[in-house]
Amino acid sequence: MDLVELFRHQVDLQTVPAGQVLFKEGERGNFMYVLMSGTAEIIVRNRVMETAVAGAIVGEMAIIDDNVRSATVTAKSDCKFLPIERERFNFLVQRKPEFALHVMRVMVDRLRRTDAIL
Repeated sequence: MDLVELFRHQVDLQTVPAGQVLFKEGERGNFMYVLMSGTAEIIVRNRVMETAVAGAIVGEMAIIDDNVRSATVTAKSDCKFLPIERERFNFLVQRKPEFALHVMRVMVDRLRRTDAIL
């Protein structure tokens, strides 16, 4: 699923300059984000687990289980993120089942890569 294309008309983007943190591991999270442009690092316990590119989602776990962030996301280059609050996330899951499947696939892929590292 091409999330950049799905959300291409959105204007409420959050700009994060290179080197700045979008959110930190252990923080409370009320939003997930779609990376609309740039690259960002997903860091768990000071270890880079993934370099996210345009179309990637980050922060989905905290919005699903209402728990603290499990990772830190830092802009590697200048980035634009689309914030998605819980209400909008729930709407998308209900109205666009392919969105829900995409989120699940991303989570499974990250879990499998983490398992392989461990």
